[in-house]
Amino acid sequence: MLRFAHIFPRAAARSLAVCGVFGAMALAAAPTAGAKTVTFVLRGAGFGHGIGMSQYGAEGYAEHGAGYRDILTHYYSGTEVGQSSDQSIRVILQQAVSAAKVAGVTQASGGVSLNASATYAIKRSGGQLKLYHGSKLMKAYSGNVLLTPGGGTTRLLGTAMNGVSNGRYRGALEVSASPLRGMAVVNVLNLDDYVQGVVPGEVPSNWKPAALRAQAVAARSYALTTDAGGSLFDQYPDTRSQMYRGVTAETRATNAAVQDTAGQVVKYKGRTATTYFYSTSGGQTENIENVWYGTKPVPYLKSVVDPYDNISPYHRWTVRFSRAALQARLGGYVKGKLKDVKVVKRGVSPRVITAVVIGTRGSKSITGVQLRTLLGLRDTWVSFKRVAR
Repeated sequence: MLRFAHIFPRAAARSLAVCGVFGAMALAAAPTAGAKTVTFVLRGAGFGHGIGMSQYGAEGYAEHGAGYRDILTHYYSGTEVGQSSDQSIRVILQQAVSAAKVAGVTQASGGVSLNASATYAIKRSGGQLKLYHGSKLMKAYSGNVLLTPGGGTTRLLGTAMNGVSNGRYRGALEVSASPLRGMAVVNVLNLDDYVQGVVPGEVPSNWKPAALRAQAVAARSYALTTDAGGSLFDQYPDTRSQMYRGVTAETRATNAAVQDTAGQVVKYKGRTATTYFYSTSGGQTENIENVWYGTKPVPYLKSVVDPYDNISPYHRWTVRFSRAALQARLGGYVKGKLKDVKVVKRGVSPRVITAVVIGTRGSKSITGVQLRTLLGLRDTWVSFKRVAR
């Protein structure tokens, strides 16, 4: 989900091609003598989907003395912070790889003892997964291979889906035949160990302790209430779920935030809440049904004022398009030559729900999310102004 894909430029790539807006844009053809040049000025607010907790807003609250429980219950209306039962989380790290190479493991499935200082490879061959030490075949498996460390951390060689190379991870690594091709590598670990690898991937570790604790509780709650991969895995290691970078990213401050809130989650009427979060609200969050169309209203995912979100560099932003560039991005939504874009319906915040693209040959309706995607905008909170010169 787009969350801190929003704070770090890395995340802009979990999902919405934001950078394209600010790169070079095609210029409109040179106007004929006397003709006016039309520019569209888009003024917007926020960065992310706008549902639930604004991470910059949470830091702003912390700077004004709010505790993490107050922060969480502000963004998730009618909730409280409670305790969850401990459980493991399955995070996919590699998919469709021809070979999985690991180190730091002391045992493999079937009672095979390994040397933590050695490197091992698992390859898929003839319907089996085969464990090698160098060229030596150690064991062939008809099912999954579970590799566990001897009290330390495992190392997955190569680049994982989270962008980490030769990363270290708590817990075990499970290698299985991928439904697509090759193999999948899944990190199986304790919930709080997982959250220790998430918090520094989502927010800067030098933020206020209350903001880090709020992020830890939200990350824990989100992990328990979402399932991205069915029986194979629970979470992606990137912005499709949460940014998880393992031990590589851990810091003393973020680990302390996880430990200080050990096992805590956000609850609504006794059940763990799905705690969506993102970078910047622009000053007000939005009802879930006004962003993810067709979704039923959720009592704790309602619009709330976000007074301290203005510390974000994305609190307000402006983008300019020539007529030709805007028409090119809108593509088939333009009938004839682009004349204007008018917002028809806004949410509470007020993010765009629907707009109409007006062309010389007619008009066509478009949603706020479609506009955001096609134009590479940071958020659906945007207004359009047509300027002719």
